[in-house]
Amino acid sequence: MSERVMLGRTDGLITLGTADALWVELTAASAVPTASGAFTCSPAHARVGYVLLGGHVVPTVRSSGGQWSVPEVEVRRAAEELNAVGMDRQDLVRIGPFGGAPRRECNEETPLRWRQRITRELRELGGPERAAQCEVGRPHHLAGIDWRRILVEQTRNGTQRTWWLPRAVVKLLDAAEHTETQWVQAVRTRQASAAVTELPSHPRQAAAADGPQTTSPNGPTASLRPYNGELEGQLYSVLSRKPGTSRTVARWACAVCRAAPAAVLDHCHEHGYVRAPVCQSCNTQERPDHLYSNDIRVANRYTRLFRTDTDDWLRHWHRCPGCRARTTLPLPHLAAWTAHIACRSLRPTHRAPGGRKPCGVLRVSWTGSQQAPRSCLLTVAVDFCPSGEHRVLARVPYREAAERFRVWLAETVPAVAAAAGPDRLDGLPAQSRPVIADTSGEGLALF
Repeated sequence: MSERVMLGRTDGLITLGTADALWVELTAASAVPTASGAFTCSPAHARVGYVLLGGHVVPTVRSSGGQWSVPEVEVRRAAEELNAVGMDRQDLVRIGPFGGAPRRECNEETPLRWRQRITRELRELGGPERAAQCEVGRPHHLAGIDWRRILVEQTRNGTQRTWWLPRAVVKLLDAAEHTETQWVQAVRTRQASAAVTELPSHPRQAAAADGPQTTSPNGPTASLRPYNGELEGQLYSVLSRKPGTSRTVARWACAVCRAAPAAVLDHCHEHGYVRAPVCQSCNTQERPDHLYSNDIRVANRYTRLFRTDTDDWLRHWHRCPGCRARTTLPLPHLAAWTAHIACRSLRPTHRAPGGRKPCGVLRVSWTGSQQAPRSCLLTVAVDFCPSGEHRVLARVPYREAAERFRVWLAETVPAVAAAAGPDRLDGLPAQSRPVIADTSGEGLALF
């Protein structure tokens, strides 16, 4: 450890400047890039009683001389947690801008609200390039993470810009938001019950004051209740209009990953039923990429949805009574499954270091819809293939794709398949809803 860090140490407390240096030193090898001003640069403000480092709260202590310090052990614990996070820079989640989203002001006294902070800064500065050049007087980190170094800007049709961050970082920042909310609630509860004005000097004191409704060392979802099908069979169009629904959703842990607080109600757009409350990351992961009215790109993350985490995702999709009764998936998901699984052996490969690898990008389109299965045809192709641009791999009728899926489901996840079937039609609508075309260009209004 550097001499500077050692000299800043007093009874387990270190100054904010020393904490900055220690944070950078301990996270130098982390997959997630960190910032040098985690304790001294906005939006971190010691006077509010804590500083966020990833999903960890580091309490601040004010000495008799007015100087702010933090416990060294908490900085080390936060660094250890961050260093354990793996990050795939290719697995991206869109974070904005979103049309029609309400604007909330963010200043040094408000909570993290990291999406709003990033959106505001990029809009004010004119994009990532100018934001990267800005140095003095501007926030350049969130929860100790240097988000500018991993922000990706994408452009559609040469005009519309969108901003993306790696999924691991999105989950980390969502956890930080949740941890901060729980911390503040715990402090207020403690103040009200004990009639004191001092903030707790340690996060575990706040947790003890608020009982089972606060954060604990077990993680950000320890205070959240698991989802056990409480909303099964309810229509999203009805439930989403009920007052207080968003607050109710936020009390659940994500029904898919169970590692983050839920933020939205995922629902089936073909049948209109609520599936379950999920976090923003899982809600984005579940959507097909580049969804148009009848055309999607099959992203690499489908390896996770249909292979490594198959049980969780198929069980989640079959929470919709309509999909469960018909033992199928919504048309875009069935199309993605057909391209990624049923047509996997048809995809060309090319030599690469370490062996052969699939080339190009899978794309699947369809004519017609599931409303007219006899005329619905799925076309699986490979874009950017050296052996043939937009090369067509297969054309699969909808009914054949659905039957292939039923057979695969029974072999892959028999427990999910056993709960499905045509004899479970009670309460289903007479006619299912069609797939809604994405005409907004946002790509996130669906699924």
